[in-house]
Amino acid sequence: MGTHSTQYDRRKARVRRALKARAAGRPRLSVNRSSKHIYAQIIDDTAGHTLAAASTLEKDLKGSLKTGSDKAAAAAVGKLLAERAVKAGVKEVVFDRGGYLYHGRVKALADAAREGGLDF
Repeated sequence: MGTHSTQYDRRKARVRRALKARAAGRPRLSVNRSSKHIYAQIIDDTAGHTLAAASTLEKDLKGSLKTGSDKAAAAAVGKLLAERAVKAGVKEVVFDRGGYLYHGRVKALADAAREGGLDF
């Protein structure tokens, strides 16, 4: 039984490898999306802990959103994450899209995080 890596897994590994090469000590903004929700967190890989996080499952966002799986929800999560990151003292991050293409919800989250004050 060999290991079967999907196209998603290969893309995720390739993106993560490139991030480590150019991160230069900056925290990583990691995005995870499911069919119903989107999650984002800023991770300090040197210390190994999360500095800020946001998702569509949070009570303050969940009530104001029509659904957790559209571009508007992703933009709301990006904006909230940027506010929490700036409050935590993080201005510069490196964007980790995982194995997802930079399109749709992932792009909406990234654009909102940039507008909120994060630099990447």
